[in-house]
Amino acid sequence: MPEGLEGERVDAALARMFGLTRTLAADLATEGAVTVERRTVHKGHRISAGDWLEVALPDPREAPGPAYQPDGHPQVELPVVFEDDDIVVVDKPPGVAAHASVGWTGPNVLAALAAGGRRISTSGIHERQGIVHRLDAGTSGVMTVAKSELAYTALKQAFRDRAVDKTYHALVQGLPDPVVGTIDAPIRRHPGHDYKFAVMAGGRHSVTHYQVLEAFRATSLVEVRLETGRTHQIRVHLAAVRHPCAGDPLYGGDPVLAARLGLERQWLHAVELRFDHPRTGERVRFESPYAADLQLALDRLTA
Repeated sequence: MPEGLEGERVDAALARMFGLTRTLAADLATEGAVTVERRTVHKGHRISAGDWLEVALPDPREAPGPAYQPDGHPQVELPVVFEDDDIVVVDKPPGVAAHASVGWTGPNVLAALAAGGRRISTSGIHERQGIVHRLDAGTSGVMTVAKSELAYTALKQAFRDRAVDKTYHALVQGLPDPVVGTIDAPIRRHPGHDYKFAVMAGGRHSVTHYQVLEAFRATSLVEVRLETGRTHQIRVHLAAVRHPCAGDPLYGGDPVLAARLGLERQWLHAVELRFDHPRTGERVRFESPYAADLQLALDRLTA
């Protein structure tokens, strides 16, 4: 640790050391990308003399990217499932990130919504205004964005309180045993891979419930419900029990199987989202059918 940083907050120290904006530094700490003496710390942690600080910068292949193409046009057509004055629910295609960030040149949800003339909540970190939850760039399915400040505040609290029901379907390698179970294991960034997460002591509390829906010869279709919402949580937890998502080489997916099924990304889809509407209090439910590449993979399994 360079001299002169003793007593500084982690976000301030990162900003000074690496020339980052204070917002980006705080964002990295919030995401669990910063460790002090091998322990994950929050943005307000104070640095002590002699501390060893490590920071993992986002993977350019996974991080979201610039809001617009150079010509200013939106990068992607984004199907809208539902919209009112408070929320907009989209069916996010694969290869689209949730919001803009460092190192990515692909499309993102906020850019597409803005290009369509939609006004989004201004609450939250600048690059994530209106974002109340996210899907990985390679994960497709239903996702909601807050349009009003009321919706942003209410939905962020609902996610913190675990009052939102999030259901995913995943095609995994092998047959999980038992066929219905819970994976309760802490997740943190992998110490040997900046862009990867792992089940590790000292990580953030993470709980995933699963149930096998259908078993095939070498794979199983699994329904997953999340209690917590850590980055890559489903992919990490399934890999930890030796049943990685098909098509997910980052977490142990078999490339031969992926090629046979025509997969170029993990077979993981957000099929359903349920929460109390932030203004009316009514319980609302939104669904997304499988993306075309995922359905093709299933068709090949049953052909």
